[in-house]
Amino acid sequence: MESRSNAKEVVMSFVKALNIEDFKTAKSYVSDNMSFLGPLASLDNAEAYFKDMERIRLKFDIKKVFVDGDDVCLLYDFSVGTMTLFGCGWYHVEQGKISSLRVVFDPRPLVESSVKR
Repeated sequence: MESRSNAKEVVMSFVKALNIEDFKTAKSYVSDNMSFLGPLASLDNAEAYFKDMERIRLKFDIKKVFVDGDDVCLLYDFSVGTMTLFGCGWYHVEQGKISSLRVVFDPRPLVESSVKR
């Protein structure tokens, strides 16, 4: 079995690359038409997702990993600047690449912070 076909390995390598801001490597783990759905955005391609990620530069501290076939669920703290929030990411992997990501977190601290500026 090719190592890139292991859903957990793909997702963990993707997050590791994001954490060190190696966006080129991170992009290699996602399909071009990756869908993203979260509380603050809905995107239908990897280019739009990475445009946001390169601007925001999130850092992830993974607390728990659940795997069910081609689905991987991560529970994590993620940092945005000086703010840390708890969230959940549901990744679906097809043919060794992340094809969809759905993120759940409480966006209120981010929204309140942007309103105060």
